[in-house]
Amino acid sequence: MKIRLIRHGATAGQGRYLGRTDLPLSPQGRASLDPREQPAAKVYVTSLRRTGQTAALLFPGAEQQVVPGLEEMDFGVFEGRSFQDMARDRDYRAWVEGGCLAPCPGGESKALFCARVTRAFAPLVDLALERGEEELVVVAHRGTQMAVMEAFALPPRPYFQWGLPCGEGYVLDAAPWRSRRRLLLTGEVTYTRDG
Repeated sequence: MKIRLIRHGATAGQGRYLGRTDLPLSPQGRASLDPREQPAAKVYVTSLRRTGQTAALLFPGAEQQVVPGLEEMDFGVFEGRSFQDMARDRDYRAWVEGGCLAPCPGGESKALFCARVTRAFAPLVDLALERGEEELVVVAHRGTQMAVMEAFALPPRPYFQWGLPCGEGYVLDAAPWRSRRRLLLTGEVTYTRDG
């Protein structure tokens, strides 16, 4: 079974921490997305508008199913702010200097976020394999991609090496899933007109 794990298109808030902030795609984000004639019958999305809007543009007519738990990291008090905005913020600097692992004040830690995402993602693979489906398509967030890929991808890479730009995704083969709970990276896919 093939899996496509795609990051949503660009929003007006690019460059800011927008974990739980529910911004729609920007006009430029919409215009840059290109379906590339790779249809899907069903697409799994998060509860945030940017993923559903991306799925609708890339896979017109596909059924969308919201999967709780796949949402981006909750950045707490850092939400809506850029790293430039917080250059002198003591809490932000401590978080960054700690490798962005600790909980964001009022938000999630990397460990809790990754555990939430992988708990939501793994059953999707299990169910698709059980049903004999040929493909699983997920449109989610950069952090979601990084959490899934760090936990399950072969060959392995650290979390921060897995993020892709908006409108891009990973293609995975689920052949090793049942025996090893791993997914084989077979390539990347770009759904942007300039990509």
